[in-house]
Amino acid sequence: MGPWGRVISLGLLSAALLMGLPAQAENAANKRKPAQAQKKAATAKPLAKNRQAARGAKMAAVPERPSFGKLAGLHTAMDPLDLRSSVALVIDQDTHEVLLRKNDQAVLPIASLTKLMTGLVISDANLPMSEMITITQDDVDTEKGSRSRLAVGSVLSRGDLLHLALMSSENRAAHALGRTFPGGLDTFVARMNARAQGLGMTDTRYVEPTGLSSRNQSSAHDLATLVAAAYKEPVLRELSTSPGREIEVGHRTLQYNNTNRLVKSPQWDIGLQKTGYISEAGQCLVMQAQVSGRKLIMVFLDSAGKLSRIADAERVRRWIETSHRSAAGHPVAASRQG
Repeated sequence: MGPWGRVISLGLLSAALLMGLPAQAENAANKRKPAQAQKKAATAKPLAKNRQAARGAKMAAVPERPSFGKLAGLHTAMDPLDLRSSVALVIDQDTHEVLLRKNDQAVLPIASLTKLMTGLVISDANLPMSEMITITQDDVDTEKGSRSRLAVGSVLSRGDLLHLALMSSENRAAHALGRTFPGGLDTFVARMNARAQGLGMTDTRYVEPTGLSSRNQSSAHDLATLVAAAYKEPVLRELSTSPGREIEVGHRTLQYNNTNRLVKSPQWDIGLQKTGYISEAGQCLVMQAQVSGRKLIMVFLDSAGKLSRIADAERVRRWIETSHRSAAGHPVAASRQG
C-alpha cells in the first residue's frame, strides 16, 4: 500500500522555488499532508471494517457441518470422566479387559485413522521402501480440497511417503501409496477391506486410503483391533510416533511434525498413534500407550474441539495413574452406553 499523503510532483516544487514562494507557503503545504492523510485514513477504516464484516457474514452464512455422531445424538451420553469424545474405548492390551467404554458400538466416519490400515497393507506387502514415487494430479484431494506441501511432480521414496502419512497425516502421500500399489488403487482398497475382515473388523469399511471420505467408517472396537495389529509392525510403531522429520523434495527441505503433540511429552510412553479429522468424523485419536505399567489401547472418536481429543487422553491417563496408586491397584471398569 502506498503512503497516505499526496506526493507533491517535482514539477510543482520546482515552479514554486523559481517563483520565489516564501518558506511559509511550503510549510503550509506540508501541514496539509497530515490532514489529507487523516481524511483518507478515516475513509479507508470504514471500508476495511465493511469488508471484514462482509467476510464475517459470509462465513457465518456457512455453518460448520455437524459430525455424524452429533447428528445421532451421541454427544448427549455421559461418562465418569466427562470426556468430550462421544465415543471412547480403553482396553488393557494384555488382558483385553475393558476399562472404559462409551458408545463403543457406534459406527462412524474415522477420517485419517484410515491411514493406519493403509500403513498396515503397505507393511504386509513388503514392497521396496526405497522405490521412488511421483506425486501426480490423481493424488490431489478433490473430496475436501485440503492443501498439501507435496506439489504435483514431487518425487519421494515409498518409505518417506509412509512416514509422512502416519506421522503428519499427509493425504497425498497416503493416496500415492495406494495408487502405486501393485494392481492399482482399486486393488489396494480391496486389500484394506480384506485385511479388516481378516482381523474380525466387521463394522469397518474403506473406500479410499486417506480418510478424506466420510464413507470410511468403523467402530471403536474395530479400531482397537486395528491398533493391536498395527502395533505388531515395528515400522508402523516407529513412523507413527516419530516427533518430526525433514524431507528433501527437489531443491527444498520440508519440515514435517507429528500431528499428536503427546509423542513429545515426557509424561507419555506411546508405542503407536494416529490422529484424524474431517467435519463428519470430528476429532479422532487412537493410541497404544503404557500407563502405570499397563499397556493400554485408547480410542477416542467424534471429539468436539481441536484439543479435546488430547484432553480426553490426559483425563484417562490421570485416571489410570490415580487408580494405580490406590489400594485396589487396578481401576474399576467404567461403562456408559448412549
